[in-house]
Amino acid sequence: MKKITAGLAIAMSLVGSVYASEGGVAWDKAPNKITDMAALQNGAKTFSAYCLGCHGAEYMRYNRLEDIGFTLDQIKSEIVNTDAKVGDTMRSVISPKEGKTWFGVAPPDLSVIARSRAGANGSGADYLYTYLRSFYRDPTSPTGYNNSVFLNTGMPNVFWEQQGDHKAVFEEVIVDGNKSHHFKGFEQMTPGSMNPEQFDQMVGDLVNYLQWMGEPVQSQRKTMGIYVLIFLAGFIVVAWRLNKSYWKDIK
Repeated sequence: MKKITAGLAIAMSLVGSVYASEGGVAWDKAPNKITDMAALQNGAKTFSAYCLGCHGAEYMRYNRLEDIGFTLDQIKSEIVNTDAKVGDTMRSVISPKEGKTWFGVAPPDLSVIARSRAGANGSGADYLYTYLRSFYRDPTSPTGYNNSVFLNTGMPNVFWEQQGDHKAVFEEVIVDGNKSHHFKGFEQMTPGSMNPEQFDQMVGDLVNYLQWMGEPVQSQRKTMGIYVLIFLAGFIVVAWRLNKSYWKDIK
């Protein structure tokens, strides 16, 4: 039930985040560990525990996780939490109809969530990394939480046990005679089970997994691109020499 509740909360946030402004708080740079198998495996486990409760990833099959070092037995025991088979796609525990009934809209599929959240402030991974680490206590919010990246979010801090509780610190500024509150940072209210470095690593691993899931072959694509450029560079030399040979007797 705890995992399902966490997943449901994430659903509400990601549905609404599409409307979030690209201005405001700067996005932190997400760690790039897309080739780190251990980090991707940790992220996959977090995704399974906290996201698959209500989100789906229906463009990804469980057995594709072999690409990041899992064995089929590990996928069955550590990732699959339902009666799904390893060849099935990653479907959420709840149905879209149930999600729409409970929240008014079906929770979005997360297959390409990291790609779809890119904006002027950075990549989609940067957005998710910053967003998931920017919750603070807000007694005026229905959930008791708010978020400095996406104000009035419908999502509570599902990682409050790991992160602990924060409060936001604002300063009053006057611009053109109008008062406004400028976000300065966070203050720790209660400690979590993880220190800040450990928590950032957990969120970073989750975001890197989401980024990998959006395009599992991206590392191979980049490598292939380098080979293609090298080939074209060599072909240009060959073509130039052939052209010179064909036209050498014509002045």
